[in-house]
Amino acid sequence: MKTMKKQLIYSVLFFFLIGNSFAQQTPASKQTKAVSIEGATAHLGDGTVINNSLIMFNNGKITFVGSANAKIARQGRVINAKGKHVYPGFIASNTTLGLGEIDAVKASLDVRETGRMNPHVRSLIAYNAESKVVESMRPNGVFIGQITPRGGTFSGTSSIVQFDAWNWEDAAIKVDDGIHMNWPRSITYGRWWLGEDPSAKPNRNYTKNVNGLNNYIQNAKNYLNSSKSPKNLELEALSGLLNGSKKLYVHTHGEKEITDAVLFAKKFGFKLVIVGGDDSYKIADLLVQNNVPVVLERAHRIPSGDDSDYDFSYKLAKLLLDKGVLVSVGMDGQMERMNTRNLPFYVGTYAAHGIDKEIALKMITSNAAKILGVDDIVGTLTVGKDATLFISEGDALDMRGNNISEAFIQGRKISLETHQTKLWKRYANKYKNQ
Repeated sequence: MKTMKKQLIYSVLFFFLIGNSFAQQTPASKQTKAVSIEGATAHLGDGTVINNSLIMFNNGKITFVGSANAKIARQGRVINAKGKHVYPGFIASNTTLGLGEIDAVKASLDVRETGRMNPHVRSLIAYNAESKVVESMRPNGVFIGQITPRGGTFSGTSSIVQFDAWNWEDAAIKVDDGIHMNWPRSITYGRWWLGEDPSAKPNRNYTKNVNGLNNYIQNAKNYLNSSKSPKNLELEALSGLLNGSKKLYVHTHGEKEITDAVLFAKKFGFKLVIVGGDDSYKIADLLVQNNVPVVLERAHRIPSGDDSDYDFSYKLAKLLLDKGVLVSVGMDGQMERMNTRNLPFYVGTYAAHGIDKEIALKMITSNAAKILGVDDIVGTLTVGKDATLFISEGDALDMRGNNISEAFIQGRKISLETHQTKLWKRYANKYKNQ
């Protein structure tokens, strides 16, 4: 009886806290009239900048990118953006947006599945397009995300979505782009809260765990080459890795772990992406030789290494980019969903520590699109690609300049109103009226 009362209380609390959290702004209607944006400084997302630019789009696709001095007729509605800036929509890699609403309310979380081997779990069907957290990304220019599961050894598959949709079917722009895996750790730490020695020690089971992964993939190959009876959804999900249609995203930080992951992927012919990769700069040449990109975590965090420089997290991107590694920026750790809206400012921090601003911008535009396999439709302001872009009053990688006046996803003029802006307007004049 007490258990039933507890469950009732938790359910009431859940709905009280959630409130109308699934009632976001109505997604914009399909573009019906051409739009021309002229006079702005256009940051194309590939490192190119056009001053006094002209950007035109119609039917959801970009139709012209060039100088406003070009002798070409303006199409449809003309927006005078002189003194402003135009950017492609920013892309957040490795995020759990839409898979959780309130961290303290377990019933609102669908971030991880039980068990260790879940390559067949699809994050997309759990994605909540009407999340209030998701809608709060748009006012900062974050319009696209790789929705990624967490937990276990094989966490499941991610998918790429745009952030103005009724449901996950409308949101998806690339379904099941890759499978995510947490690589075993070669080092373990004692649990100090149990009185154990907290210092680092070699993981005696590391080699055994890596061999287990090799056996797991070999079993999948044997299964896929057999008559496939009885049916095994878990092993069938790995076919995308083996035939090259899906990428393997390995979440790890250590130098040894990254090296072993590269060798593992090479052995089975996987397309590999390292996620996290704090020690990846130590073996950058190996990554370049094997065409392995890295999705870094946010810059605003404490360095993970005991002997790391105090500003290591700020300059890691430069260390990799200088070596020729393809780099993007993703999210992980505490409050990751809430903090994803700060994605452009994390990149701004990387830029402030030695990276050219336009090169830094690529980490959440063209680089991210290449890594996620959607560079044919988004990531740059290019003729033929989706008209997913926005107009900013100033530098969008700086909190002071990231003030968006108009935004478009697939040519649709989207609302920048969110639960956050409603609260701001509600309380902005609270004390003036008293």
